[in-house]
Amino acid sequence: MYIGDQGKKGLHHLVFEVLDNSVDEAIGGYANEIKITLFKDNSVLIFDNGRGIPIGNHPEYNKPALEVIMEHLHSGGKFDNKSYKISGGLHGVGLSVVNALAEWLEVEICRDGLIYTQKFSRGVKVTEPTITKTTETDSYSKISFYPDDEIFEFDKNEVIYNPSIISNRIRELAFLTPQARFELHNKIKAEKEEFFYEGGIKEFISYLNKDKQPLHNDIIYITDSAENENGALIYLDLAMQYNTTYQTNILTYANTINTVEGGVHLTGFKSALTRTFNSYIENFMEKKYKEHVLSGTDTREGLSAVISVKLPDPQFESQTKIKLGNPEVRQIVSQIVTEKLTQYLEEHPQIAKKLVLKTINAKMAREAAQKARLLIRRKSILDGARMPGKLADCSSNNPKECEIFIVEGDSAGGSAKQGRDRGYQAILPLRGKILNVEKARMDKILQNNEIRAIIKALGVGIQEFNDINGSESENGVVEEAEEIGETEESGHALDLNKLRYHKTIIMCDSDIDGKHIETLLLTFFFRYMRPIIDGGYLYMAMPPLYKVSYKKSNHYVFTDSEKEEALKSIKLKYKLKNVDTVKVQRYKGLGEMNPEELYDTTMNKETRKLKKVMYEDYIENDLIFTKLMGKEVKSRKKFIIANFDQANVLDV
Repeated sequence: MYIGDQGKKGLHHLVFEVLDNSVDEAIGGYANEIKITLFKDNSVLIFDNGRGIPIGNHPEYNKPALEVIMEHLHSGGKFDNKSYKISGGLHGVGLSVVNALAEWLEVEICRDGLIYTQKFSRGVKVTEPTITKTTETDSYSKISFYPDDEIFEFDKNEVIYNPSIISNRIRELAFLTPQARFELHNKIKAEKEEFFYEGGIKEFISYLNKDKQPLHNDIIYITDSAENENGALIYLDLAMQYNTTYQTNILTYANTINTVEGGVHLTGFKSALTRTFNSYIENFMEKKYKEHVLSGTDTREGLSAVISVKLPDPQFESQTKIKLGNPEVRQIVSQIVTEKLTQYLEEHPQIAKKLVLKTINAKMAREAAQKARLLIRRKSILDGARMPGKLADCSSNNPKECEIFIVEGDSAGGSAKQGRDRGYQAILPLRGKILNVEKARMDKILQNNEIRAIIKALGVGIQEFNDINGSESENGVVEEAEEIGETEESGHALDLNKLRYHKTIIMCDSDIDGKHIETLLLTFFFRYMRPIIDGGYLYMAMPPLYKVSYKKSNHYVFTDSEKEEALKSIKLKYKLKNVDTVKVQRYKGLGEMNPEELYDTTMNKETRKLKKVMYEDYIENDLIFTKLMGKEVKSRKKFIIANFDQANVLDV
C-alpha cells in the first residue's frame, strides 16, 4: 500500500497526499491560497486557487483527463515534466491512491469558464461529470473525501483526524512555501488557523530556536542552484543558526517532503560543514587553535538548520518518502554550502570566532566523553562485563518476552524485586533523580551513575549525536560517511538489535517527585535513546492512586472519579447509609504497597495498565522539552502560568 498503514498514520497521509498536489501548484507559481477543512462527519475538503486539474480529453486514454488522473496510477501531469518541474506528491500516484482508499470522493474544478464536478468511490467514478458554465474568472480545485472504513481502522462515531498533526504539517509547508497562505478550518470545534511566513525557512529557524539562546543574532541563509548532468536545475535553500544548547536540530526536505531519515542532501551538508570549519581554523584562527581538527559532531552541537532542496525527479528510498537518494544532490549541496558558508565566515569574523570556539569546546567535551566511555569499558572487562550491581535480571534470554522496570527508589525497588515474575521481569532501581540531560554535555551525562546503569542494562548503547534525522537507519545503526569527522560516529550508535528487553517500563511514585523523575527519564530517552520510543519499546507503569477497602473487598483505582465510583458501588452492594466506614488509602509512593499488591496492581500482565510512550510530531516535542527542561527560565515560567490549571498532581 502506498499510503503507509491502515491506522491513524495512513488516514492523515490521505490528507497530506491531496495537500501535496495543492502545494505543487504554489511551488509552480500558480496558487497562493490553500485551505483544508475538517468536517464533523470526518470528511475532509482541500481547496487551492491554482490552475485547476485538467478536465479536457486525455489523448492516450480517450476519456476526460480528471478520470484518468483519479483512476490510473502514474497518469498525472508530473510524469511528463511539463506541468510540474518540481513536485512533492507521489509522482502522480497521490490522487489515484486517495481515490482508491476513499468510500467517496468528490471533485469540483473551475477553469476555462467551466465548473466541472464528479463523484468517485473506491477508485472508480460513480457519476458522469456535471459541467456548467460560469462567469468566475479565478480557477480553483476542490477535493473532498471520506476514508473507506473497510480498509482503515477507525470508529465512525469518533473524530479520526487530529487537528494538531495536520496543523503541524501545514506549518512546515507554510515555512517551505512562503508564497502561499494556508488556512485550517476545524468545523468540529469551530476554529480557524492561518499560516503565512514571508520569511520562509529563516522564520522556521526562529520558530525552532524560540526558547533557546542564539549564539549569534544573524540567521545564516544560503540559497543557490546548480545543474545536474542532464542540465536540470537543483535548488538549495538553507537556513541555520547556532544556540547555546547541546542538541542538534537538523530538518531536511526534498520538494517540501520531510525526509525524516535524511539522505544525500543531509550528507552533503554535513561534509561541507565539517570541511568549512576545519579550513577556517587552518586559515584564519590564531596559532593556538590550529591543532584542533574537528569531527562532524563537533560542528553540529547546538545547531538548528533547515535544508530544503527542490529537484525535478526526486528518488526516494520508498513510497513513504523517508530518504532522498539522488546521488548528484550530495555533491551539489556540498559545493554550494562550502562556498557560501566560507564566504559568510570570512565576511563575519566575530561571529565566525564564536562559532569556532563553540565547536572546539564541543570537541574537548567529546574527547572527555570518549575517556569516560573507555573507563566504563575497562571496568566492564575487569568485572567480567557484568550488569549493574543494582539490577535484578530475569532468567529469560528472549528479548521479545523480557521486560525491565526502571523503578524510583530502593524501597519500591525492593518491593518490585520481591513481587516480580523472575522468569521475564527485571528490576533496575534508581537512587534519586537522574541528571537533566537537556542542560548537560555528553561527558557529564556519561559520568552519571544512574544513566550509566540504564545504558548498560538495556545493552543498546546511546544515541550520542542526536541529529533529528539522517543519523541512523531504521534499525538505529549510524551509516558511515566518507568525509573526515563522520566515520567515527559509527562506533557509538544506538543498536536496537542488541536491546535486551522489548518492554522498558518506567515505574515511579504518583506524587510530584515521581512525576519529575518520569520527566527526567523521558527527556533522556527522547534525546539519547529515541529509537527505543520509535520502536514502541518504552512504556509508563500506572500504579493505583487509591486503595478502597471494605471488609474483605479491595478496589484499586487510578483517578478521583474512579474512587467515587468505587465508594458508590460499595455503598450499594452493602446497603450502607454512608461511606464513613469504608477505608480509603491514598498511595503517595510505590514503597507503601507490599510486594503482592505492587505485582497485582502494577506489574501483572493480566491486571496492570501501561501507557505506551509515543509522539506524533518531533518538532513540537523538541520545543516542549527545550521549554520545560532547558536553560531559559522565562519561557518555562510563562508556560507554567498559562497551563497551571491543567495540572492534576500538586503537593498542596
